Amino acid sequence: MQSFEDRQSQLQYEVYLALGGNLGDRPANLQAALNHLQAGGHFEIKELSALYETAPVGYADQPDFLNMALRARTDLEPLALLAYLKEVEATLGRQPNFRNGPRPIDLDIIFYNGLVLDEPALQIPHPRLRGRGFVLKPLHDLAPDYIHPVYHLDVADLLAEVNLAEAGIKLFQPDRPLVIPGTS
Repeated sequence: MQSFEDRQSQLQYEVYLALGGNLGDRPANLQAALNHLQAGGHFEIKELSALYETAPVGYADQPDFLNMALRARTDLEPLALLAYLKEVEATLGRQPNFRNGPRPIDLDIIFYNGLVLDEPALQIPHPRLRGRGFVLKPLHDLAPDYIHPVYHLDVADLLAEVNLAEAGIKLFQPDRPLVIPGTS
């Protein structure tokens, strides 16, 4: 059996993910996503942002979203990580829908170990990060000084380009705080 230290050394890639959803019990869906991510053995969540309630983008006739970000370590290569995230989304009830439509959970790779990747199935950093306060505000909680490898601006500078009030982004206090599984 592997020691804890051996397992930790295999989780060599640092990733930042955006999580959100607007259907069902939004905080419970986000906590369920955290639980599933951590339970797979390929992922160790290191840090969570605060939760933010945000107005929908693109398609306005739907409920507000809850959004957050996390920092984690993984042993999964980018496309394997994407497949893992899609599997977690499906497990939690996400079904194919139109772009920007309502969904119980959405998991996106924002940054992956400083990588720039442009594949048909996956672009890293996330191609629609700039101007999206619902991603940048939670990300700022975790990594304000993280330098975007394409824009060469840090997250704080990217967030400064967004008017959070106009974007409808506000801090959300759940009845029970979300926790990293295994730390409560």
